[in-house]
Amino acid sequence: APVFAALKKILAAHAASLVVACDKPGDYKVNSTKVNPRNRQRYCVGRVCIGKNYVSFHLMPAYGMHHLISPALKKRMQGKACFNFTAIDEPLFAELADLTTRGCAAFKKLGYA
Repeated sequence: APVFAALKKILAAHAASLVVACDKPGDYKVNSTKVNPRNRQRYCVGRVCIGKNYVSFHLMPAYGMHHLISPALKKRMQGKACFNFTAIDEPLFAELADLTTRGCAAFKKLGYA
């Protein structure tokens, strides 16, 4: 629960300019305000959810930002846009917060948010 709360706080800091699609215990998701013309769904920006063995932080803008991710944070990656944590790691959470800020700004600049 503390890991989820800390990661949710990172993503929720950007919720004012996004759409909160899900806010349940153990699951928090934010989408963009723009709708994808192909499927008429909002673009997913990020999600924090509690899994069986870890808490996952999904950040869709990370797909195009791998060059900004430190080797330490890359060790927490599963796939191209998911970071898994079992404990609070302040330095990595600070880096993730910065990456989230940059990613949300990039999404807006590209017209996705």
